[in-house]
Amino acid sequence: MWPSLFRITAALSVALAGLAATAAEKPAEALAEGMVNPGYEEPPEWFKTSFLDLREDVAEARAAGKRVLLYFYQDGCPYCAKLLRDNLGDRRIADKTRTHFDVIAINMWGDREVTDMDGKVMTEKQFAAANRVMFTPTLVFLDESGRQALRINGYYPPDKFDSALDYVRKKLEKKLSFHDYYARQAPVKARGRLHDQPFIIKPPYDLARLMKRSDKPLLVLFEQVQCRACDELHEDIFRRRETLEQIARLQVVRVDMWDDKSRLVTPRGKTTTPARWAAALGVAYAPTMVFFDRDPSGKIIEPIRMEAYLKAFHIQSVMDYVASRGYREQPSFQRFIQARADRLEAQGVHVDLWK
Repeated sequence: MWPSLFRITAALSVALAGLAATAAEKPAEALAEGMVNPGYEEPPEWFKTSFLDLREDVAEARAAGKRVLLYFYQDGCPYCAKLLRDNLGDRRIADKTRTHFDVIAINMWGDREVTDMDGKVMTEKQFAAANRVMFTPTLVFLDESGRQALRINGYYPPDKFDSALDYVRKKLEKKLSFHDYYARQAPVKARGRLHDQPFIIKPPYDLARLMKRSDKPLLVLFEQVQCRACDELHEDIFRRRETLEQIARLQVVRVDMWDDKSRLVTPRGKTTTPARWAAALGVAYAPTMVFFDRDPSGKIIEPIRMEAYLKAFHIQSVMDYVASRGYREQPSFQRFIQARADRLEAQGVHVDLWK
């Protein structure tokens, strides 16, 4: 069934982000000063020209010995531009992608008709919303039956994106998780240590008790020792005043996503190890930020997560989205982040997405 194709392991699964402004909702000239909107980014000419009947697309790809890759984008998304330019601008990666996949672009805010695997017809934006596409780019790899083989919520740098292509083209999803597959790849040289911060609560972790003792939402940082992105996060973004202001509204813990020796209690009361918990949550990228909160009835939920390449403004905005409980009133993070950017610009605070 098509809805199960896009099932997310928690309430929302996000990792990466796109610029909130869209050409469909706000023209480029109306953007607040400093909000760089690259506008429409032309995809490679080898992307498939599709009538968006996914039943036909999957059948055609299967007949050609390929798989379908759905690329959800929006105009004005710098991460989409980065994917198209940096990742698919690499000839080796581009050749691998076009050889093994039929890539179909779907506008997160578009009005073209999409026919899903159950034959249901809806617009692109209805299709994206129904399947919880919260950030761009979102990439969904389909197998020969139209089922999800792998989903990437956000931007992966070229080396990790290349690993994802190999994982799906080799049809490994039934043999091992991408989490385990990626663990076997050669680590990128980094600081070689986990970073300490004054705001990180020290272990041991009983996260269920922690959430009962405070009304603040919980942020769990899944990191690893060899992680250049973790280094950047701690040595730059986590030292900025704007970030620290948002962090003060949260409870923060950090775990090594490969640690299978330490014990912890999850927010829902299960005793496990960080590595097993990461695998159960589908955490495959370091750093991944998973947020937990309680809904009005007291039930533990995961409002959102970040699991791909992000810069400071997006990280600060996601923290604000959770700490303010903005997700309860505005289910679209894209609209929340645009409204937040507009407010800051109106207050004279310059917004730079890439710093």
